Amino acid sequence: MNNYSKTEKSFLFSSLVLSFFVCMAVDSSAMHIMEGYLPVAHCFVWGAICLPFLVLGVINIKKTVNNSPKTLMILAMSGAFIFVLSSLKIPSVTGSCSHMTGTGLAAILFGVASSSVLGIIVLIFQAILLAHGGLTTLGANTFSMAIAGPIVVYLLYNLGKKLKINKKLNIFIAAALGDLLTYCVTAIQLAIAYPSPTGGVGASMVKFLAVFAPTQVPLAIIEGILTVLIIIGLESYAVAELEELNYYGEV
Repeated sequence: MNNYSKTEKSFLFSSLVLSFFVCMAVDSSAMHIMEGYLPVAHCFVWGAICLPFLVLGVINIKKTVNNSPKTLMILAMSGAFIFVLSSLKIPSVTGSCSHMTGTGLAAILFGVASSSVLGIIVLIFQAILLAHGGLTTLGANTFSMAIAGPIVVYLLYNLGKKLKINKKLNIFIAAALGDLLTYCVTAIQLAIAYPSPTGGVGASMVKFLAVFAPTQVPLAIIEGILTVLIIIGLESYAVAELEELNYYGEV
């Protein structure tokens, strides 16, 4: 946190406090989840959880672009990658669908917080222009696709580097498993909102996961391959930009 100014620290702290109180105020007992599918209380809770990540993401993106202007092109391309992949949806279950996320690339190059900002921008455009997802479920969709998934990608990618796993294999594993984790989180979100009359949340989650799996597993593999191919392309045509991101120094 020493790299952030007092103002930036204040904004981040305020977002954390707001997130905490909103979550505490709403009874939480009560991949794009469609508009109106979640109870209002759940919409507020998931949105509040996302808030600190988004604030930190805006700060990080601003710093990255100011310090390394050349990386703006890769940042925009990462956002476009998310938009294209997550727009290709395959119907999976009432209230949701299966699709790739595309957020693994941004998580590897820019980190989790920056990925959350790119993800929510894409989700807003999709909700308004494509009727894919929804504005009321924006928080839940942002958390599953643009926060939870990228966290897994980021952790696995860095663990792979420490274990000296082949770089391309490492990227594939991280991106593919990050995609799958997104759907595990979505299943949990739906199960909490609609627990099974017999078996509760656990049984409901198993049912949602069973419906997602046949389409999501192959999609996760495809996303892992595409992420590797994009990285190979960047290594060939955007060396200067990757150097400014310290990509080569970290791999």
